[in-house]
Amino acid sequence: MSGLSTHILDLTCGQPAVGVAVSLFREETLLGADKTNEDGRCRSLLGERALTQGAYRLMFSVGDYFKEKDPDIVPFFDTVSIDFVVSDVSRHHHVPLLVTPHAYSTYRGS
Repeated sequence: MSGLSTHILDLTCGQPAVGVAVSLFREETLLGADKTNEDGRCRSLLGERALTQGAYRLMFSVGDYFKEKDPDIVPFFDTVSIDFVVSDVSRHHHVPLLVTPHAYSTYRGS
């Protein structure tokens, strides 16, 4: 199944990061915005659009998420931006984010 999905895991507690604002861009154009659900996932960022070849950017508002969880936290990253390229539109593209207030990691998911 082709398409795009993402999810966020909060590694400080080993749980999905719920309520993180996520935006999807293509060539500086906002394609969609949503907040992560109880599983830390956003599934509808493309809306009715089809995934096409080209460069995309996912932006995650992790600073707001951590500040809301604990007002004493001063996160190092306010926004995490992940740029990726779609070359095969027949494949599904999953972009996970593993995050703490001071570090993050990502990879090509399945």
